[in-house]
Amino acid sequence: MYKVEIDKDLYLAILEPRHAQELFQLIDSSRDHISKWLTFPNKTNSVEDSLAFIKKSLRRLSDNNGYWAGIWYKGQLAGSIGFLYIDWGARKTEIGYWLGDEYLGKGLATQAAKVFINHSFKELDLRKVEINVASENVTSRAIPERLGFTKEGSIRNYEKVNSNYHDRIIYGLLKDEWK
Repeated sequence: MYKVEIDKDLYLAILEPRHAQELFQLIDSSRDHISKWLTFPNKTNSVEDSLAFIKKSLRRLSDNNGYWAGIWYKGQLAGSIGFLYIDWGARKTEIGYWLGDEYLGKGLATQAAKVFINHSFKELDLRKVEINVASENVTSRAIPERLGFTKEGSIRNYEKVNSNYHDRIIYGLLKDEWK
């Protein structure tokens, strides 16, 4: 359906129903790490939950309001990246991403984010991309910082994940700032 090869080991492709089992297994194997920062692992308790997520993402794609792609590394699903929404009036979007435990520290999310940023500005003709992350998630924060995003602010106690409240840092990148 949609596939972008980044290099010989790394590519992005739209998540499809046939990926539900692999997606669930990755989430399940990395549940402790991912659920420290994000709420979806606690709502993903079966392959059917992953399938429902994929179908919802495909509906959003058909509605022209965002989508999620898998990040594949050496033929294995390593994580996911997506446009959480597309605000066509303001011409902006927000990118979210996560990786399984064994794929951290390889630059995969950064490379995937570059593809999504390029797509945002070149093909979608958006004016702004945001990435919002938990303030204490220094690994995730490093990605927008590395890519030249500006820290625009923070929201205190933005979200409760498990029993912990996390502040949210908002990063923004304007089209004319992207090199």
